[in-house]
Amino acid sequence: MRYTPILAFLGLFLTACSSRPPAESSPEQPRLGYRSASLLNVDGRQFKDLNRNGTLDPYEDWRLPAEARSRDLLDRMTLEEKAGFMLISTTRMENDAGFGPGNGQPIASGFNEEDAVTETNIFTRKPLDAPMMSSAGTTRAVTEFHGRHFILRANPAPEIIAAWANKLQELCERTGHGIPALVASNPRNHIAVDVAAGLNVGDTPFSTWPGELGLAATRDTALVREFADIARQEWAAVGLRKGYMYMADLATDPRWQRTEGTFGEDPELAAQMIRAIVLGFQGEALHPRSVALTTKHFPGGGATEGGQDPHFDWGKREVFPGGRLEDNLVPFRAAIEAGTSAIMPYYSYPVGTDYPELAYAYNKRMLQEVLRGQLGFAGIINSDTGPIEMMPWGVEELSIPERYKLALEAGVNLFSGTADPALLLEALRTYPALAEPVERSVYLLLLEKFRLGLFEDPYVDVDAAAATVGQERFRERAAEAMRKSIVLLRNGAVDGEQVLPLAPRTKVYFATYVPRRGGDSLVVYRPEPGSDWPVDFVATPEAADRTVLWVLPQGKSLFQSDGSPLHVNLSANGSDVDRLRTLVTIKPTILVVNYSNPWSIDELYTDGDPQIPAVLATFGTTPAAVLDVVTGRFAPSGKMPFTTPVSDAAAQQQLSDVPGYDEGVGYGLFGFGEGISGY
Repeated sequence: MRYTPILAFLGLFLTACSSRPPAESSPEQPRLGYRSASLLNVDGRQFKDLNRNGTLDPYEDWRLPAEARSRDLLDRMTLEEKAGFMLISTTRMENDAGFGPGNGQPIASGFNEEDAVTETNIFTRKPLDAPMMSSAGTTRAVTEFHGRHFILRANPAPEIIAAWANKLQELCERTGHGIPALVASNPRNHIAVDVAAGLNVGDTPFSTWPGELGLAATRDTALVREFADIARQEWAAVGLRKGYMYMADLATDPRWQRTEGTFGEDPELAAQMIRAIVLGFQGEALHPRSVALTTKHFPGGGATEGGQDPHFDWGKREVFPGGRLEDNLVPFRAAIEAGTSAIMPYYSYPVGTDYPELAYAYNKRMLQEVLRGQLGFAGIINSDTGPIEMMPWGVEELSIPERYKLALEAGVNLFSGTADPALLLEALRTYPALAEPVERSVYLLLLEKFRLGLFEDPYVDVDAAAATVGQERFRERAAEAMRKSIVLLRNGAVDGEQVLPLAPRTKVYFATYVPRRGGDSLVVYRPEPGSDWPVDFVATPEAADRTVLWVLPQGKSLFQSDGSPLHVNLSANGSDVDRLRTLVTIKPTILVVNYSNPWSIDELYTDGDPQIPAVLATFGTTPAAVLDVVTGRFAPSGKMPFTTPVSDAAAQQQLSDVPGYDEGVGYGLFGFGEGISGY
């Protein structure tokens, strides 16, 4: 949507001529949630007097279109208010340890109204000698900085989030124009290996589903849309109305440390998943029960040089040796067609293309010609966290106000990672021509809030939040997805009998193996009382007929990156391969591998290995789901979302922007789309 002063004048003129739409199109009285605002009674209807002037202003009139209300409020805002409105930063709770020890597992318990600005960094090391990401005490952010967009990274109980969100909205209601807050979060509904602030929240009270790769492995778009709708209900119940998710990036380089958050290597599969996700969270259009999504990371970040990530200087170059840049746009086109509210450009910059070597938040041709023009996106462009202060790749020599200028001219509407608008204000005062992109940006941000119904009722029911999040019906559907996400890759025979499903009364040694810094972990599964799988669990492999070995490889966490080469073989990522090989030689072994990346497992397995007659793939699931599949209680149906390389050497030679299925003969061990259905 292009917004100009002429359109603004026309909209306000029409609003003045008709204070309400024709009677036949007047919407019904909505529920009004308020704490300090007075109610105005006009024509038998009620409205909130958000600015406390005793008059029904157009932006307070829920009968008017969101566009007219946004234009009216935009005209009332000062430059200082507009600058604060264009920032989104992490908000902190009392006792919030989200950036301290615990790797993103905070112990939040209340509302933080301290006025001191705290300087903190979500990374384990600074990528630049530059200011760290800043967040402000909540009261100061709202009342002094005019902030109305926040990222919640804390992980408390649902009722605490809900109560906190209500207090935040109450503060916003009694401040300025009464503009409500919009609170965003990273994913909260998945099993993940790399749990860190900015990636995902980890183990939460919300219903727990497979990782994003696992959702892709189900190939069940109806189930994925149902997942998104369930998550929407949970998020909205606690007051989270914006998702910093999901990743439309293609996992074409198996070494990339953010592969776990993608839907795999294939453009069309990723597009199907993204479309279902957006429709599940938002509906056919944004409405008062939607959770608005921010699809990321445009135009796709999976082809960075060496698999490194552009959070760091050594990963800032995105390379396209296979000439596949256009493939990366396919999932974003699907997200746009489904109506995604916002899109987030990544930190990296393209190398060897026709586009400037500027980070995508500064890359006007990529944002205007491709995203706005070629793909037709009319929503919010939301920067990733910190391209102004921390990861300004390609514009390091510019001052921070100059960086703001370039990013605004490129088309960024909302800047993530900073609470204090002082330097943005400096840019706006120094460069008067920025008035137009500022007006356009604030208009789009207001439009989103109006469409979400936040001006009418931003409050949530604390008791309903506790009852909604993680309810049994949601967990049952998540359990179905867990089982559907498991892929059966090989099912050989021992003594002439097919290994899977395990025969009744088979003696089973079931162990999970997790490599850890300072020592690995091998945990023997012990069934809970009342479990009734038709096999007998034993404590040692020697006592077993079959071993089920579930290996959960863990690469170096994204925020532990140091620029050293990345590998996908097990031994380079902490696994004691000799120990595992010894274990699988004791009894015929069903090898289960959790693929947070396309690991090469040639150090344990070669095709046709009689010691490992069966192989399965998981992508974040539960022991119960694995047991249901291997015992035949649930017939396997999943398909691989990417190709796994035959070796680490193959992974080092692949083309970063080319999916594994196009890498040529001899590259893959398990292919994209591979998976045995049923027994």
